Amino acid sequence: MNNSVSSDYIPILLQSVVVFGFVVITMLATHFLTAKRRKIETRKKSNNFECGIEVKGNARIPFSVKYFMVAILFVLFDVEIIFFYPYAINFRELGWGGLFSMFIFVALLLIGFFYLHRKGALKWE
Repeated sequence: MNNSVSSDYIPILLQSVVVFGFVVITMLATHFLTAKRRKIETRKKSNNFECGIEVKGNARIPFSVKYFMVAILFVLFDVEIIFFYPYAINFRELGWGGLFSMFIFVALLLIGFFYLHRKGALKWE
């Protein structure tokens, strides 16, 4: 009995050895086979280059927190909408209990939305 349990872990051990071996071989190959960089850096070489557009000004301009707040809230509510999909597929099998659960889910979403609206998180000034 003990032998059969330990033999179940042999494929996992073998796969782990292969994965770690691949990582080590790849890292060593890239270290020895790639060309060495020259230490010569000029001012023009160290400048950022993006799509052929010349750099103008500082790239670290502070953004308003409202921008990030709207982006995070969009992602939050967008992900919550994904939970409607299983109900839409199985609404007949779920019956009245599923409908009641979806009403609770939508009510909680609306409570959160109205809370954010009341706090002014969605106002863009």
